[in-house]
Amino acid sequence: MTAPTPHPGTEGRTPYPVGLLLAGRRVVVIGGGHVAQRRLPALIASGADLHLISPATTPAVQAMADAGEVTWHSRPYEDGDLAGAWYALVATDDPAVNAAVSAEAERERVFCSRSDDASAASAWTPASGRDAGATVAVLTGDPRHSAALRDAIVDGLRDGSLAARQYRSRGAGVALVGGGPGDPDLITVRGRRLLADADVVVADRLAPRELLAELPEHVEVIDASKIPYGRFMAQEAINRTLIEHAKAGKFVVRLKGGDPYVFGRGGEELLACAEAGIPVTVVPGISSSISVPAAAGVPVTHRGLTHEFTVISGHVGPDDERSLTNWDAAARMSGTLVLLMAVDKIGAIAARLVAAGRSADTPVAIVQEGTTAAQRRVDATLGTVAAVVEAEGVKPPAVIVIGEVVDVLAAAFRK
Repeated sequence: MTAPTPHPGTEGRTPYPVGLLLAGRRVVVIGGGHVAQRRLPALIASGADLHLISPATTPAVQAMADAGEVTWHSRPYEDGDLAGAWYALVATDDPAVNAAVSAEAERERVFCSRSDDASAASAWTPASGRDAGATVAVLTGDPRHSAALRDAIVDGLRDGSLAARQYRSRGAGVALVGGGPGDPDLITVRGRRLLADADVVVADRLAPRELLAELPEHVEVIDASKIPYGRFMAQEAINRTLIEHAKAGKFVVRLKGGDPYVFGRGGEELLACAEAGIPVTVVPGISSSISVPAAAGVPVTHRGLTHEFTVISGHVGPDDERSLTNWDAAARMSGTLVLLMAVDKIGAIAARLVAAGRSADTPVAIVQEGTTAAQRRVDATLGTVAAVVEAEGVKPPAVIVIGEVVDVLAAAFRK
């Protein structure tokens, strides 16, 4: 493969890489266009005392100024603007202005990068990215090649394909990690990172199984769905398992399907660990209540159609004394109802909603094993859903969506 051609004038030049600590130090940016818009967020994150000099800006840069993240001087560049600066960035489309800023930077001994001509600059801006507290910065002389290398390195660190030896232990504790709705690619970056650091993984039945196959051999995997003694006692056993392993000095990841706090008993597990003095990290996950309908072509809200959606657990029926749901109120709402764990109770739930005033013609979508290769969608109405679920042999896990949003994208999604 032929190496890319460096930026004109940079071939044969070797920059000295260094990380600038700019917090509290004056940094001047000349130009408020799209180049500045891309560069400013990293400078803001550095804590620099940022001064932007430009007669006009993009709306995004204007928002940064309005938020007080950068001081905007709404005027053209003037000689002397770099006085007291530690670093300067030139990002205008006027070569004469860029040359004048470069000349002042040389006189004042201020390192200066230029978006138009790297060969005339005293500093180059690397293509940079962050992962797990590390900054990856790439300089090649060709910005496009630098960005491609940066992306490959950062992506490799995040997905585990580029392994890096760990020199610092994460320490004992528990992380409650939402694994998302089923597709292993839908776990968050932070969740995947913590999973890679785990000594012990306590996994739910609905947690993405493919993620477990990626774990090193030394990681102990405990299937929480097989812990005995029934539902309530199983939760106590899970709590005890988390605590015992953490107290033994292990870093424990409690891997759940969806989000830990959406019918996931994450709150109970956090309280149990807190009472035992175990530090807990909570990593939100993509909830199946929103993502599974979306994957099947159902937006839970749609402008002009609904202003609310309600997520309800259907693991107990509407006539069960343990039910905490006001089904009559839910029936009277005009928005979307999303039911989780409701497959075997959908007949009783649909009958209660219709009896409380919801139309029997209300569209219903049942999405089984959403976001996975086995995903399928079955449509019905409130009046027919019980019979359709039985006839189609729908099995858990499935998300049931009730409301007019079921049909709003049907034609476009099925093309």
